[in-house]
Amino acid sequence: MARMHVMSGVGDKLDLPAIRRITMADLGEALRRGAADFWAKPSHYVLLMLIYPIIGIVLTVWMNGWHAWTLLYPLVGGFALVGPIAALPLYEVSRRLERGEDPSWRDAMSVLRSPALGGILAVGAMLFVLFTLWLTSAQTLYESLFGASPPRTLDALLAQVLTQPGGMTLLAVGTGIGALFALVVLCTTVIAFPLMLDRDVGAYVAVETSFRAVMYNRVPLFAWGVIVGAAIFLGSLPLFVGLAVVLPILGHATWHLYRKLVEPVSLIRDA
Repeated sequence: MARMHVMSGVGDKLDLPAIRRITMADLGEALRRGAADFWAKPSHYVLLMLIYPIIGIVLTVWMNGWHAWTLLYPLVGGFALVGPIAALPLYEVSRRLERGEDPSWRDAMSVLRSPALGGILAVGAMLFVLFTLWLTSAQTLYESLFGASPPRTLDALLAQVLTQPGGMTLLAVGTGIGALFALVVLCTTVIAFPLMLDRDVGAYVAVETSFRAVMYNRVPLFAWGVIVGAAIFLGSLPLFVGLAVVLPILGHATWHLYRKLVEPVSLIRDA
């Protein structure tokens, strides 16, 4: 395996990519291109179309058997937190389609042999920690309002949230906490993984560049975060089946958003 570059990337010095300013129209174009990439290789997503319904069934059985329905909403929100790393093969497919290639499943999974894998794993570990903290925070909030005895069914949970005094507090505060976690993920990883795949800049530069991209484009990228969150929520409603379409399109669209946000290396060298 090629030498992995974790924090600093392949070079001896930190190479901070130049950031472009984008508009709301660029978000729509990125989504359109993401959808086009999805339909260009629909056979790649047959497995996803099987995985997400299975995930939905497994989670339903687990939450019903262990009375863990209180984690349903946090788990749905958690897809937005760990989605960036789950979309790695999709970024690679879009990158190869962009170059005029006809990528296969093997090409998509070549990210596992990338020299940037160390940095990718480092940022992925950060997302896993944030996801764990989010689940812990959500459970702690629930127990502070309703105690440690969870409802035994989904109907009981809904009745508890909608009829008891602490229900609206749970929804409002829980949504606020989740939004804070999502904001951290947006600011640190909005383009981190596509950047590491494309340039092998290391984890630090990838996170720093994502943060600068958000600071330079607050309104469009905050809107992007809302779009991603809403799409994942809607895709999760029918036993997560909708995620088989939503996540691939968002993953491909993120690659095209990266292209719009980060100045190409060739242009920087020519300047």
